[in-house]
Amino acid sequence: MMFSKILKVAMTAQLFLLFALPAAYAEEAKAPAPVDITPNAASAVLIDADTGTVIFEKNKDAKLPPASITKIMTMLLVMEALDQGKIKLDEKVRTSEYAASMGGSQIFLEPGEEMTVQDMLKGIAMASGNDASVAMAEKISGSEEAFVRMMNERAAQLGMKNTHFANPNGLPADKHYSSAYDIALMSKELLKHEEITQFTGAYQDYLRKDTPKPFWLVNTNKLVRFYTGADGLKTGYTSEAKFCLSATAKRDNFRVISVVMGEPDTKTRNAEVSKMFDYAFSQYTNLPIYKKGDALGEMKIGKGEVPVVPLTAKHSYSLLLKKGEAGEGIRHEVQLAPNLKAPIAVGQPIGKIVVYKGNEVLTEFALESPVDVKKAGWWTLTKRTAKKMFFFD
Repeated sequence: MMFSKILKVAMTAQLFLLFALPAAYAEEAKAPAPVDITPNAASAVLIDADTGTVIFEKNKDAKLPPASITKIMTMLLVMEALDQGKIKLDEKVRTSEYAASMGGSQIFLEPGEEMTVQDMLKGIAMASGNDASVAMAEKISGSEEAFVRMMNERAAQLGMKNTHFANPNGLPADKHYSSAYDIALMSKELLKHEEITQFTGAYQDYLRKDTPKPFWLVNTNKLVRFYTGADGLKTGYTSEAKFCLSATAKRDNFRVISVVMGEPDTKTRNAEVSKMFDYAFSQYTNLPIYKKGDALGEMKIGKGEVPVVPLTAKHSYSLLLKKGEAGEGIRHEVQLAPNLKAPIAVGQPIGKIVVYKGNEVLTEFALESPVDVKKAGWWTLTKRTAKKMFFFD
């Protein structure tokens, strides 16, 4: 009897070890979230570029001077103006006396000098040109003041709750502040324009190459040369802001954004951003949902000049996963708003992509109209009705 009890206890213990120990080892294998991988930064955040999920943060909402990281919003508005056809890459931009008077980092534009939008973008992205930023602001909006209003309006649309801009270049000014998280949000939006990394990811280039005054550009973000996968985005420094950086890196299909503010020097800034990158790439991966250009279906528009608009993915969509997490059972649906009717404006919300695991919603991605759709005229609607009545093809 006693032997039987001892045997049962021993078997119970063995079963416990069989099931409990692997679970314990699995927990141990998952690296714990770091207490602080940016000890010298006043504020920091690390996010997944596709979903915006925060992987790590430190004082992410603190309002701080952003210095030249401000230019991420300037570049975003330039890229959006290109998309909208307001400007072209090969279009010349004239430099005003005011733009040429900017101090600090510059590409030494002279009053009246003309440079293409493409070269201005190089000057902003790589050399942090304060003069180029103001020249582009005046080109797009007519004045720096009008452009700053656009910057603040766009910040509000992106949900940047702890940001207010006073200029397009980040030179010290009253009521000019942002937060690490807000900077990550506008960085995420800028990266939807994938071609921007042609500028932010280049280590060196020339302006005025075939002129008597060539200007050699060297990227202020040294990580694009020294960290595998890094291809942007923007550095910043003033005596008030100290050393700041919004950086991005991509490996395979997984892109992350790291932001640090208030670092004591460039060496520390780069080291702490590299630590955040290392943490993300060692602990996380992503599950692709759609690639840029993939077909998403059709948008049917009641009473529209165009009754059906094909939808394609404007950028990549993916799901952030901890390494080792199972991706089985994950599915997604494109859900368009019912009864869409013209007129519909480009950028208007029209539905969403919903990602499920079983019946649980894991995440959602908003979908917007890729085009303007005007309301059809009376004659067009009449012909359309007649075709339906008489079954014409």
